[in-house]
Amino acid sequence: MELKNDLLIRAAKGELTERTPVWLMRQAGRILPEYRSIRAKLSGFKELVETPELAAEVTLQPVNLLGVDAAIIFSDILVIPEAMGLSYEMIEKKGPHFPKTLKSEADIKSLHKVEGGELNYVYEAIRLVKKELNSRVPLIGFAGAPWTILCYMIEGGGSKTFSNARKFLIQEPKLAHTVLSMITDNTIKYLNNQVLAGADLIQVFDSWAGILSPDQYREFSMPYIEKISKSILHVPVTVFAKGAYYALKEMSNLSCNTIGLDWNMDVNEARVLLKGKTLQGNLDPCVLYGNRDSIELETKKMLEKFKGHPHIANLGHGVYPDTDPDQVKIFIEAVKTFKT
Repeated sequence: MELKNDLLIRAAKGELTERTPVWLMRQAGRILPEYRSIRAKLSGFKELVETPELAAEVTLQPVNLLGVDAAIIFSDILVIPEAMGLSYEMIEKKGPHFPKTLKSEADIKSLHKVEGGELNYVYEAIRLVKKELNSRVPLIGFAGAPWTILCYMIEGGGSKTFSNARKFLIQEPKLAHTVLSMITDNTIKYLNNQVLAGADLIQVFDSWAGILSPDQYREFSMPYIEKISKSILHVPVTVFAKGAYYALKEMSNLSCNTIGLDWNMDVNEARVLLKGKTLQGNLDPCVLYGNRDSIELETKKMLEKFKGHPHIANLGHGVYPDTDPDQVKIFIEAVKTFKT
């Protein structure tokens, strides 16, 4: 069945659309009272992720309540290491925690190939969302980039420096490549299963790209992102590598359709270096703390920078949890009324 609103897909494929499509990273959840109401009845975040009916419900909320041009499946990038045998906990107000981390070759040998059934709850949630959407807007599937996943598997949780993960690259580069290859192969299977379940577009999140040196990023991240990008079946692929402004030129060679820009990246430079790519982003999430006039002004200024280049409007990172949904609606409406 053809999508009624296919702006996002056409923009991702490089078309200049009649208006700029818009969605937000982390739109499914946290800012919405309706999400918090569901979450409050559960044991925690993971129960929501692993219950397809509930994951589908919160995936649909921003489409119904905010009017975005795409849904993104409610899940987490850390489902991949868990499916590989490294389980995680989500601790309220602290974030993810891995009781066991990768420290040795024996730990790595204990990881296993993802056969498919381990992540059926994600595929079932996608199927439910597709049915409920009834082709209104596209559905985005996603996964974490291998380097970002490796960070958590070694560090055991969030970190300002991920110094243990970076030390691992220096002290055990061969083992690092072994794990990165495993993550990559499992991620390709996972993402293609998302496509088969109904995802219309795939996004790869490299949240910790910016903590690597340019040389390290070229060795330990980009080759694996490229392998993923060229292995996805039949749908557009977006790569969002936060902080990797130093790699924009090389990103032009990736086999993806769209490059996401964080709010620190220079749009004019990106337009030159990524001439053949659709660009996504890149409003500073803090702009949404402003009043109507300032949000509309900053949104218009951002959109003007992308004018004449295939573009998907988004924030330069995920929406912050204390953002007022009404401020988000102002941003979305400002995008929708902008004359491209």
